[in-house]
Parts: sequence; C-alpha cells; structure tokens
Amino acid sequence: MNEPLVMIPGLMADARLFLPQMVALGAGRQMQVCLPVKGETVEQISEAMLAGLPERFALLGHGLGGDVALDLVRRVPERVTRVVLMATDPLAEPPATAAAREARMVAARAGRLAQAMREEIPEGALADMPWRADVMALVTDMALGLGEGVFLRQSKALQRRPDMQKTMRKVRLPALVLAGAADTLVPLRRQEFTAQLMPYGQLQVVPDAGHLASLEQPEAVSAVLEAFLNGPMMLR
Repeated sequence: MNEPLVMIPGLMADARLFLPQMVALGAGRQMQVCLPVKGETVEQISEAMLAGLPERFALLGHGLGGDVALDLVRRVPERVTRVVLMATDPLAEPPATAAAREARMVAARAGRLAQAMREEIPEGALADMPWRADVMALVTDMALGLGEGVFLRQSKALQRRPDMQKTMRKVRLPALVLAGAADTLVPLRRQEFTAQLMPYGQLQVVPDAGHLASLEQPEAVSAVLEAFLNGPMMLR
C-alpha cells in the first residue's frame, strides 16, 4: 500500500479544494485532509496537527497549507516521504503586504468576509476559463463555511509566517512545486525559486490554471500528482 497523502488546504479552503484529486487518487492510497484552523502562527498550526498524522506520510500543501507542510518537514523529517507545494511562498510576508492584509481583517470583523475573500483571491488570480465563476463561487462558499474566526487566525499566521529558506535547503526528499501558469498571487518566478531552494525540488507548471490549479485543471493536477507520488524514492 502506498504511503498516506496528507493534504493541507490554503487560506479559507476546506477539503473541497482537493476533492477532484481525492476522487482520482483515493482508490490507490489513504488520503487525509488537515485543515489549518487551530493556531495563529504556522508553528502553532503544525503543532496542533502532529498528533493526528500517520506514522509516515506524503504531504501536499497549498498556500498557507504549504507553509505548514514545510514546518512539519522541519519538525518530523523522518516521517515525511515526499512533499508537494502549490501556490506556496517560502519567504516571510513583506510589511506592505501584511498591512494590506490588515484591512481585509477589518472587513471580516465588520461582517464582510465575502468581500475580504474577493480581495484575497480576486477573479484575476485564476485563469480565464469558462468555469472560473464556478470556482470563485466555491471559494466564497468554503470561506463562509469556515467563518470569520478562522479567517482572522489564518491571516495572522500568514502575516507572521517565517522565512522558510533555511528549512527548504534541508528538504532532502522528493519535492514537487506544482504551479499554475497564470497565478498572479504567487507568480511563476517565485515558484521557480521555491523549487530551486530544495536539493531535490522540481517544478511542474500547469497550463491554463492560476492560483487554484487543483480546481481549475483538476485532471492535469491529478495526473501530475499520481506520477510524482508513484515515483521512485531513491534520490540521486
């Protein structure tokens, strides 16, 4: 049996972010979704997840979930078999970005969570595809389901996220950066940099996809994940 795959969604996303991949890959391996909802820092979130994780597992993280995945690799490298990062920025949040995030947190506290999410993930962050409006509607539905409290905690975690460069240079595991070609929130150049930081990192670009490639191009993402997860463990 293949090692379990632990999936960590990003900001205000639930298991539905990876639903197409669970359907496509779930027959061949155990799949577990861990929502990053407990804690106000990346370190607190990863600490809260540890007790519920399998003994050995592969990791898939999106956005904030990718930052949490990297912190899990830092904590328990002997338990992680391989790691996939999607739309993940390994650097600390710049002060100007953190200040802009504060305004969205104010909107959420005032009962305007849907508006805050439209600013967090605008339509232009996704590829211009016929089903983009459907994906955007799901983004709003997931956020409203999780609620204001989770938004505020996750926003604080993003504002305070550590610089992961030192950790990533020590990630001696098979590592895949899976990037949407049209992602404007974590541009392709940053994701190329992310892949280059890891000794065994590789970059795979998904055409006609943006920040939420797992929903925008689900079949392509599932195919890449399956090939990577079934790939050899030996590192050259």
